[in-house]
Amino acid sequence: MKRKYYFCLSATLLLMAFLIAMSGLRRRNAELASHVAPKILRFHVLANSGSPEDQALKLEVKDLLLQEIQAGIEAYAPSSQDISKEMLAQFILENRTDLEETANTYMKRRGFDYKTSILLERCEFPEKTYGDMTFPAGTYDAVRVLLGEGRGKNFWCVLYPSLCYLDSTHAVVPEESRQVLKAMLTEDDFLALCTARRHGLFSSAKNARQTARGTRENTEGTAPALPKLNIRFKLPELLHMER
Repeated sequence: MKRKYYFCLSATLLLMAFLIAMSGLRRRNAELASHVAPKILRFHVLANSGSPEDQALKLEVKDLLLQEIQAGIEAYAPSSQDISKEMLAQFILENRTDLEETANTYMKRRGFDYKTSILLERCEFPEKTYGDMTFPAGTYDAVRVLLGEGRGKNFWCVLYPSLCYLDSTHAVVPEESRQVLKAMLTEDDFLALCTARRHGLFSSAKNARQTARGTRENTEGTAPALPKLNIRFKLPELLHMER
């Protein structure tokens, strides 16, 4: 009887410790998301349906739009150091119709008769890992691309700074984008993003710092750190403009 009592007590204490740890993890992730979300712009493409044809088209249109956006924003700002989140959002709002028509023309040529809708919204995103950087779940500003009914599986990436891969088989965070993030965030927040996922959870802060230091040692001298960006527009105003 006494053994059963101690077993139940131990199980209860272990469960309580686990719940407390998970609660603390959620709080830390929510705090990190509140620091990171205002700095970045996500990219969200929703396929018309879950069919193999619609899913394949989703990736083709994703690549097409990323190429168009990259080419257009380079004309806006010849140097990547001059690009800001607000500038990119402004460019997409001003060129939304052209981007939609480009996607529609491509899809029609491929034999699909549904349309593209591009929106600038605030959306809930799940935790997502790009290369060795993990972004916590939270509410982020995003460019949403709806293909047809938009009921298929999603494609997610970070549009600013660019963590979207045209070559999905080489999912490595570009060093230039890493440096932009580093310039925008505090050291602790940047290190937290660099923490590799272990068994579905963030590893310890110590491991995060070791990972970041190792990356810094491997890449030091290959790309200069970027200066802090000057924000030129207020995104809430851009969202208001869209409405």
